[in-house]
Amino acid sequence: MKPWTSAKYVLAIVLASLAGRAWAQEAAAPKTGIRAELIGQLDEAQSKLVELAQAMPADKYGWRPGPGVRSVSEVYMHVAGGNYMLLNFVGVKPPSGMSREMEKISDKAKVIENLKQSFEHVRRALINTPDADLDRGVKMFGQDTTVRGAYLLVVTHAHEHLGQAIAYARTNGIVPPWTAAEQTRRPSRQD
Repeated sequence: MKPWTSAKYVLAIVLASLAGRAWAQEAAAPKTGIRAELIGQLDEAQSKLVELAQAMPADKYGWRPGPGVRSVSEVYMHVAGGNYMLLNFVGVKPPSGMSREMEKISDKAKVIENLKQSFEHVRRALINTPDADLDRGVKMFGQDTTVRGAYLLVVTHAHEHLGQAIAYARTNGIVPPWTAAEQTRRPSRQD
């Protein structure tokens, strides 16, 4: 067999192995229980945050409601940073190079990509956390909690800032995409 042909076979095996791992990891996602519920809430927060980030015009990413308050891009990047940094408390390390400086990213495409990657990081961590580990005690911000409590904080943090992002969008004349879609499906009621 020619060397370049062997390399093709090795590459094909490696790629098939990686694809198989990704599929196996996805197939391992829990269907019931607290982890499934947390993943469901996480997915909802991600979907809405990403839709809203995509709907917001790029020239509004620097908008802030007042001095000393996070801008649009800073809110999204704060959520992304929280998704990485809060998991440190349960022993899940962020990808190398992550820092608080990431909140300075303001380019719309980069903000959205970072947001998506951070949610995938949390999702993978949740999938790979055994149920038995959820009751393990951890300290967060000097308080006793559990691994489950840490994941709950990640999810509630995302939803908290989703509310903030909705207020920012509406203040700038942007109707959340899921609300706009619902409004087109239902006729306006005159109550």
